[in-house]
Amino acid sequence: MKQICDLPLSGAFEKGSHYYPVRVYYEDTDNAKIVYHANYLKFAERARTEILRLLDFQQTDLSKRFGLFFAVKDCFLKFAQPAYLDDLLVVKSRITQMKGASFSFEQIIYRDDVPLVHCDIRIACVDERGGPARIPSEISQTLSKFGL
Repeated sequence: MKQICDLPLSGAFEKGSHYYPVRVYYEDTDNAKIVYHANYLKFAERARTEILRLLDFQQTDLSKRFGLFFAVKDCFLKFAQPAYLDDLLVVKSRITQMKGASFSFEQIIYRDDVPLVHCDIRIACVDERGGPARIPSEISQTLSKFGL
């Protein structure tokens, strides 16, 4: 896995995966200084957003350029170990399936190469009225080039 000290703020691509660094702050934890379970979804969302940013598809531009949005269709999380205040984590993301109007991510959150949380997340492409929309070929082809 990519060394966390080598990662830029938006993360980096390597061997068909994207690696995104996350520091655990006090705001991310519960009373026991353990990361609150819902915050892992935030970490995963940030990683997916940074993938798009690195590929020059800003979330704010998607509606302007393509008239669409990405929304979480469904997600499954499996917790193996907790993360704690001040931990430095890495979110490893890869696309496992791409269809006409959706794509699925496997995202694993690590601390020191130890997997803490496994996320399977399906993202739907929707138009401005909330209906399903095909993923623009410009986006799907760019993601494919990176092996995601």
